[in-house]
Amino acid sequence: MDVVVVESPAKAKTINKYLGSNYKVLASFGHVRDLPAKDGSVRPDDDFSMSWEVDGPSSKRLGDIAKAVKEADRLILATDPDREGEAISWHVLEVLRQKKALKDKPVSRVVFNAITKKSVLDAMANPREIDAPLVDAYLARRALDYLVGFTLSPVLWRKLPGARSAGRVQSVALRLVCDREAEIERFVREDYWQIAALLATPRLEDFEARLTAFEGKKLQKLDIKSAEQAADVKAMLEGAAFKALSVEAKPTRRNPAPPFTTSTLQQAASSQLGFSASRTMQVAQRLYEGVEIGGETTGLITYMRTDGVQMAPEAIEAARSMIGAEYGEKYLPEKPRIYSTKAKNAQEAHEAVRPTDFRRSPAEVRKYLEPDQARLYEIIWKRAMGSQMQPAEIERTTVEIEASNGSRTANLRAIGSVIRFDGFLAAYTEQKDEDAEDEDARRLPEIKPGETLSRKSVTVTQHTTEPPPRYSEASLIKKMEELGIGRPSTYAATLKTLEDRDYVAIEKRRLMPQAKGRLVTAFLENFFERYVEYDFTAALEEKLDEISDGKLSWKDVLRDFWKDFSGHVDEIKELRVTEVLDALNEELAPLVFPEREDGSNPRICPKCGTGNLSLKLGKFGAFVGCSNYPECGYTRQLGEAANGNGEGGDGGDRLLGKDPYTNEEIVLKNGRFGPYVQRGEGKEAKRSSLPKGWTPDTMDHEKALALLSLPRDVGQHPESGKMISAGLGRYGPFVLHDGTYANLESIEDVFSIGLNRAVTVIAEKKSKFANGKGRATPAALKELGDHPDGGPITVRDGRYGPYVNWGKVNATLPKGKEPTSVTVEEALELIAAKGGGTKKASGKKTAAKKPAAKKKPAAKKSAKKEE
Repeated sequence: MDVVVVESPAKAKTINKYLGSNYKVLASFGHVRDLPAKDGSVRPDDDFSMSWEVDGPSSKRLGDIAKAVKEADRLILATDPDREGEAISWHVLEVLRQKKALKDKPVSRVVFNAITKKSVLDAMANPREIDAPLVDAYLARRALDYLVGFTLSPVLWRKLPGARSAGRVQSVALRLVCDREAEIERFVREDYWQIAALLATPRLEDFEARLTAFEGKKLQKLDIKSAEQAADVKAMLEGAAFKALSVEAKPTRRNPAPPFTTSTLQQAASSQLGFSASRTMQVAQRLYEGVEIGGETTGLITYMRTDGVQMAPEAIEAARSMIGAEYGEKYLPEKPRIYSTKAKNAQEAHEAVRPTDFRRSPAEVRKYLEPDQARLYEIIWKRAMGSQMQPAEIERTTVEIEASNGSRTANLRAIGSVIRFDGFLAAYTEQKDEDAEDEDARRLPEIKPGETLSRKSVTVTQHTTEPPPRYSEASLIKKMEELGIGRPSTYAATLKTLEDRDYVAIEKRRLMPQAKGRLVTAFLENFFERYVEYDFTAALEEKLDEISDGKLSWKDVLRDFWKDFSGHVDEIKELRVTEVLDALNEELAPLVFPEREDGSNPRICPKCGTGNLSLKLGKFGAFVGCSNYPECGYTRQLGEAANGNGEGGDGGDRLLGKDPYTNEEIVLKNGRFGPYVQRGEGKEAKRSSLPKGWTPDTMDHEKALALLSLPRDVGQHPESGKMISAGLGRYGPFVLHDGTYANLESIEDVFSIGLNRAVTVIAEKKSKFANGKGRATPAALKELGDHPDGGPITVRDGRYGPYVNWGKVNATLPKGKEPTSVTVEEALELIAAKGGGTKKASGKKTAAKKPAAKKKPAAKKSAKKEE
C-alpha cells in the first residue's frame, strides 16, 4: 500500500476514489508547522536558522500520517501545485524524518493542476522530487515576513499605541490606499463647460456631435472655464450653418483576452459579480475541489492560484471543438491562440484558470452548484472559451463637422462604432470601468461628406473635475500587480488583513483608509521610507522569484536585507515620541486639522481659544488634544470636524430629550473614543457608544433610548434555563449566554433577534471553535498585546465566565468586571497572581516557565495567508 498526502480532506476523499484500495490518501489540513509567535524563531546571527512549531491538531494528523507511512511501501506527496504546496510537502517530509517513520521507503512528489481522474492518474505516472529552489523561496519569504513583522511591529507599538502591526507587503498595499486618499485631499476642483449639438442628416436621422475647436483654436477638456464663455459659444452655434467636412470609417479588430489568472479572476469577479477577493478565492476553491456529478466528485476548474495564461494543448483542442459546435465554424480561428505571460515566478508554469471539461457548460452544471459557484464558473468558462475565438470586427466612424456663423467658425466631432462581427464577444464581454464614458459605443446614422446638416438643439453642460477615485479591491489588486508588489495568491489575504486590523474599511465597494491606517502609513513613510517604497518592494519580489528559479541563494538575499533593515530599526528605536508626533502633524495635516466652516485657524483649540491642537497618544491609540491640558480637556478623534467648543468637535453636547421613566436628560456627547449617548450625570450615568453605521447627525431620542436600554433579555435558554441577553460591546453587537459571547451581524439584530435565532447563534459559536478534544476553544473578546515574556495576552469567555489568557495560564476576571474593559496592567496582575511569572505593575518579576507561544503571530500569519 502507498500513502498519499494531500492538503484538504475533501480532496483526499475524491482522490482515494480515483486511486483505489491500494492507496491510502490522508490530508495535512494545510500547513503543519509554522514559526512560533515569539522572538528568536528566525535567528539572523545563526545564519538565519529557524525554529518550527507543530500545533496540537497538526501534531495529531502528523502522527496519523507517520503511523500509516510506517506500514506503507511508499510515500507520495501530492499537495497543491504552488510554492506553498511545495513547502507543505517539505514540512511533512521533515517531520516524518524526525519521527524516523520513513526508514528506506521511497518518497516522490506529484502535482496535478485539476482534480479529475485523468489529471490525477497522469500525475501519479510522472513523479518527481521536491523542488528545492521552490522550498528555498518559501523559506526566504517566510523569514522576511517574520523578521519584518517581529522587528517593525514592536517599534510601532511603542511609538504609535493602538497600531496593530506592519508587514512586508501589507504596509505597501496600505500605502497605496493612503496615498490615493492624500491625492483626493490635495485635489482642487475646477469648473468647466462642455458643449454639444444635436444635429440631423438630410434623411432626418439624429446624432450628437461635441465641440472640439472654436475660432481656429483647438479646445481641451477644461478650456471653457466660465458660463459667459459657454453662452457666447452657444449663441454662435445656434445661428450657425453645419456641414460634414469628412467621414472616416476605420475598421479595427479587438482580440480576446487570455484565460483568467488569479488576479484577473479576482478583478473580473469584483466588477461583474461584486465578490471580494477573499470570496472569489473561497468559491474558486470549492469549484477546484469539485462537486458530485453522476455519482462521482469531479473538480470543475483547474488550480486557481496561478500567473499563467496558457492552457494545455488538449484543453485548447477541447475548447476549439466546443466553439465549433456552440457558435459555428466562423467563430473558430484557423490556428489555436497561444498566450504568454511576463510573470517571473514559479507559478508561471501553471495553466490559467479554466474549466476541466469545456463540455460542461454553465447551463449544464448550474443544477449542481450553489448560486455563487454557478456565477463564478460561468465567467471562467466564458472567458476561457472566448480566448480561443475569432477577434471582434468593429468599424469606428469619425465625422468632422464645421459650423460657420458669419466670420466665426467652430468644429465639432461625432464618433460611433458598429460591430460588424461579434467574434469572441459572443461568448464573453468584459464589464467596462464604471467611471468610463463609452462614447465609441454610440451608433451613427449614415452621413456623407459635404452634406449639410440641420441643427436641432445646442446643449451646454457644466461639469466639475473629480479627484481620482478611491481604490476598489479589484483596482488595488490590478495596481499591485502592475507595480510587482506581492504575488496574486496572497492579494486576497493581504486585503483581508488590512480590513481586519481596522486599517481600511470598505464603503460602497471602495477602500477607505481609516485613521489608524493613515497613522501607520505616515509613520512608515517618514521613518522607514525605503521599506514601503514601491520600487524597493518590487525589486525584492524579483529577487525572491530568482530564488525560486535557482538563480540566487535565499540566505544571501536575507543577509543583504537584514544588514540595512536591522540597523535602521535600531536608529528609529531612539526616536522620541515628540519627534514622531511633530512629523505626523505635518504629514497628516488635512486629517488632524480639518478646515473649519468659519475659516478660523484649525490648529487653535476651539474650546479654550489659546491652546494649540496636536496629535496625542493614549493606550488605545492616537487622538487630537489641546496643549493646555489639563486646564483644557478638549479632545476629539482623528478626522472629525472641529467647530465646537466642548469635549469633541461637533459643537459640544446635544440634548436629545429625557428618559420617560427616570426623567434624566439624555445627551449626545463626543469623547476621545468617539460619539456616545449619556443618561444622567456623574459616575452613575449610563453611557453607550454609537454602533458602527450610526452617525451623530442621525441620532434622535428614540435611538438613544434604544441604546441605553441595552443589554436586553432575549429569553431563557431551553436547555440551561439561563437567560440569553443581547447587547453592544467594544467589538460590536453580541448575544450572551452563560459566559459565551456570540457576535451578531448588525446592531439591528440586537433589538430584533428572537429566542430561536439566539440559541442557534450561540450553538454555532460553540461548535465553530471545537479544538479536537471535545472541548470548545473560546474566541478572543479582546487582544491586549504581547506579554513582556513573549506570547499574546487575550480576554476570552469560557464555560465559567470571562478570563484572561496567556499561553497555558488562565486567570478568571473578578465578578462584575466587564471583559472588554480589561487593561494590560490589570491582565498582568491577574496572570502574576495565577503564578504566571510575569511582570507586575510594580515592575517586579517572578520566575516561572514561559508558556508555549501560539502558532500564529499577531503581526504575521503564514505566507500563504498573508505576505
